[in-house]
Amino acid sequence: MLKGQKILVTRDFPENGLDLLRNEGAVLEVRSSENPFTYDELLSYAVHFDILLCSSKEKIDRTFLENNKHLKVISQYAAGFDNIDIDAATELGIPLGHTPNAMNNATSDIAFGLMIAVSRDFFQMHKKIASDEWGDFRPQANLGIELYGKTLGIFGLGAIGFEMARKCKAAYGMKIIYHNRSENAKAKAELNAAFVDFDTLLSQSDVLSVHADLNEKTKYLFDIHAFQKMKPESLFINTARGQIHQEKDLLTALQKSYIRGAGLDVTDPEPMHSENPLLYMPNVCVLPHIGSATVESRAEMSRLAAENIIQFFKTGKMVHCINPQVLK
Repeated sequence: MLKGQKILVTRDFPENGLDLLRNEGAVLEVRSSENPFTYDELLSYAVHFDILLCSSKEKIDRTFLENNKHLKVISQYAAGFDNIDIDAATELGIPLGHTPNAMNNATSDIAFGLMIAVSRDFFQMHKKIASDEWGDFRPQANLGIELYGKTLGIFGLGAIGFEMARKCKAAYGMKIIYHNRSENAKAKAELNAAFVDFDTLLSQSDVLSVHADLNEKTKYLFDIHAFQKMKPESLFINTARGQIHQEKDLLTALQKSYIRGAGLDVTDPEPMHSENPLLYMPNVCVLPHIGSATVESRAEMSRLAAENIIQFFKTGKMVHCINPQVLK
């Protein structure tokens, strides 16, 4: 039973999920997002609780887990989980929940929007107006590129990548290619998407959109060697994790015109420094990691994070478990 269980909530997540937990009799202590835990604070404070409801901004490493191996469950308010030492949690028998699919629409919208913004230099055009540089009509100035009939390459065609591909095919009749751990039968059937190797993805994509998990194989995969294999007129879009691309190499690729432009909702590190040169390049659009930032998406994330905990105590299972082998 969840009644009387003490839950440490590391941020002030939407109330709909927290109310579900309260209605089950759990006792919640909610930390304000304006004053987040430091690593050491969370390490020592979590020992007083039975359950942890955290965000992907908290570092849940082996040291944390070994000092808090009493935790009955950890549910994360995020789809990704590269902040958690999965092996350590599994060894200690701590089940981990997360919230995939809640942000499919919202995050794919950001990728789609960044693609359009970069293709037509939206951010730079706005800056020109703000700097009183609108100027007169010049037939060959301020030229972007059209997306109709172009090739979209998806790196990591999961649920979010599929939604991005669906939007691009419907809006622009784009040809879809992708690179994945395995082939996606649904993408083939519904989008006529072609499974290709990584080098082919790089060389054939007019727009390359990243939707993969961050792991040892994907970390800094998009380096200078990858960008050199891309088309000079191609666009690079990353709404997954900032460490999937090597930021210094991306800057070089843009400066040397290995690629035309980039749209980023994720950076390395986060937050990005206000003087980062990428922010001042005319062919780059950067957003502050707002992929899931809609009322609907964030509420669904809160509901799923809560339901993971509730279902675990009711049935021993979870709606979405990262390490199901520990479930009894």
